[in-house]
Amino acid sequence: MRWTISADEHRRRQARVREALGRRGLAGLCLFSPTQVFYVTGFAFIQTERPIGLAFPREGRSVLLVPQLEAEHSQLHALVDAIESYPEYPGRTHPMKRFAEICRDLGLGGGRVGVDGDGYGGGYGYRGPALSELLPQATIVPSRDLIEDMIAVKSPEEVGLIRESAKWGNLAHTLLQQYTRPGLTETEVSGRASFDATQAMIRTLGPSYRPLTWLRAGAHAGYRGQIGKDSALPHSLTTNAVFHAGDVLVTGAGAGVGGYGSELERTMIIGTPDDRQRRYFDLMVGAQQAAFDAIRPGAKCSDVDRAVLAFFERHDLMPYWRHHTGHALGMGIHEGPFFDVGDDTVIEPGMVFSVEPGIYVPGYAGFRHSDTVLVTETGMEMLTYYPRLLEDLTIPA
Repeated sequence: MRWTISADEHRRRQARVREALGRRGLAGLCLFSPTQVFYVTGFAFIQTERPIGLAFPREGRSVLLVPQLEAEHSQLHALVDAIESYPEYPGRTHPMKRFAEICRDLGLGGGRVGVDGDGYGGGYGYRGPALSELLPQATIVPSRDLIEDMIAVKSPEEVGLIRESAKWGNLAHTLLQQYTRPGLTETEVSGRASFDATQAMIRTLGPSYRPLTWLRAGAHAGYRGQIGKDSALPHSLTTNAVFHAGDVLVTGAGAGVGGYGSELERTMIIGTPDDRQRRYFDLMVGAQQAAFDAIRPGAKCSDVDRAVLAFFERHDLMPYWRHHTGHALGMGIHEGPFFDVGDDTVIEPGMVFSVEPGIYVPGYAGFRHSDTVLVTETGMEMLTYYPRLLEDLTIPA
């Protein structure tokens, strides 16, 4: 098993991009998003104020523009026809002006040119002109969906990397549960579990292992502040909370493998659960099962969210609803499409989603499991496999 996407797969992706450009009547595609550049070229990079852009004509050579500090890095990993570099941002000549020159040299100075954004959107203090300003003779066509539609349906290689991520996220979560005890802090427990799982992962996968991400290197598991009453905050932040008997805990675990990841979340309770905790826990599991039952090829993403909303309404849970049922994932922590009433995307085999309806009772506790699932020809397959039942998720006080 290789722990990165193969060069052959990247070449197949590039051929599909050119076919899509032909169908849309586009002369080429300009990409600035790290996710989209990585998907097409295999070059994973840290987005900063320094623009990185891929000029990809329908016919002819592809050119990647990078800052000088990324020149050697990109030469090692980017599957493109040419790499050009500029000294620094903002520099004497703005990097986007150089990118526009490359586009004109490739025949993208006129006609219809697809873009994932009208210029670089890197943040970190970046300021620069729109591509449409620099190529006034071209018709700039928003085309972010061209690559996103390809990303949505995973190949066997991609699914293999997500499976491997789920395996090590499972280990990290096992250690997280094992190490959690009253009196300890979330920071020390999360750090220990993530470190130990990552060490085991590196020893097992060997020197060929590459996370290809700066966000999810290695295996990780933690709480992100969702402890006790703060478990009712779906996107809480770490507070270095101390664990106490009676706490409801909401976790998160995964691992970065070849630029891909998975999502595993569980609700755990320290000490013997009381009746109220059991009730909300069981309802949360029921809501997730309603989503599982609705996932099948040919259905709409909105159908899955509606099934969960119907469950919430039947059980008078709408005051405790905070977010949609789930989202696609793989390279990104969140990708489209979404299990949301507003997303009528048809579910296809090969799509990978999180399934994570939650119940959040303000001032009391939150309850959420999240699993990563693969859509198959006949239904779905669970890629994460950590226990879901309360008796398996109760921590001794």
